[in-house]
Amino acid sequence: MVIGRNIHKSFGQLEVLKGIDISIQKAEVVSVVGASGAGKTTLLQILGSLEKPTSGQVVINGIDIHHLNERKLAKFRNENIGFVFQFHQLLPEFTALENTMLPALIGGKSKKSAEKKAEELLDFLNLKHRLGHKPGEMSGGEKQRVAIARALINGPAVVFADEPSGNLDSHNQEELQSLFFSIRDEYKHTFVIVTHDNRLANMCDRVISMKDGLIL
Repeated sequence: MVIGRNIHKSFGQLEVLKGIDISIQKAEVVSVVGASGAGKTTLLQILGSLEKPTSGQVVINGIDIHHLNERKLAKFRNENIGFVFQFHQLLPEFTALENTMLPALIGGKSKKSAEKKAEELLDFLNLKHRLGHKPGEMSGGEKQRVAIARALINGPAVVFADEPSGNLDSHNQEELQSLFFSIRDEYKHTFVIVTHDNRLANMCDRVISMKDGLIL
């Protein structure tokens, strides 16, 4: 599902990634761990098309993503990639249902079909009673579940999550961790999760450890 070949990334004189090779299978849940500064988030952003590598190749679902022009890349990202961040990044003026629907509407889906899929996902994530609530009316765990629903709305090939449980209390961390595997089992999504949470990392199908811009 995801292949990275000889990925290098430098910011000025600072070489952050030093030749990464990585391969992730369909419906696999993989964690990426390592100390701060190891290059985890930079790798995630490059694999997720948010950042271009200095050199190297990223292939998702058979497509070499960094050879796409900006318009085609934006379309590919909308249709094939979901993102979950440490801070939910929900739009405060929109309800849970509206926040979830947004990527589908941007992708050209009808309001009716986007609403139906959003309701299905929010129900699966135990948020049926929160459809009309705005982020300010929800708990941290609920907001993060809405963010997950938003990431899944277009049926992405892969979901990239950057410290998804880092801003949650222990109870909500445990709920979120279980959700990733429930989602994988139900919808067959691939997950790549950057985390400092050892419990979450060790629950994954595979743990990839990084140090100083390399995979150990």
